[in-house]
Amino acid sequence: QVQLKESGGGLVQAGGSLRLSCAASGGTRSSYNMGWFRQAAGKEREFVANVRRSGDGQYYADSVKGRFTISRDSAKNTVYLQMNSLKPEDTAVYYCNAGTYYTSSGIQSGDYWGQGTQVTVSS
Repeated sequence: QVQLKESGGGLVQAGGSLRLSCAASGGTRSSYNMGWFRQAAGKEREFVANVRRSGDGQYYADSVKGRFTISRDSAKNTVYLQMNSLKPEDTAVYYCNAGTYYTSSGIQSGDYWGQGTQVTVSS
């Protein structure tokens, strides 16, 4: 069983930056692909970014490509999401996910979720 805990959310002005962290514990943490998803109020949860278990092979939603960067530090069992040039439409609860996998329809979420962290971008 893998436990995930996000941190780093908050309120930021448009154009600003935030870095989210996801600390993993339990299970064989290094064996999972890791991803970030987000859910805005009244909308479905959507994929944001993913990194393979090896640490290479980053993938991004088109809406964040060029602005967000996902990375992982296996020694610290932590995954990061660096978010730059934030826009009001990035406002959402951001969730860390372990066990993502790849299909012809895109990257799908795995079985393990964190509790989420709120990101609010003001205009």
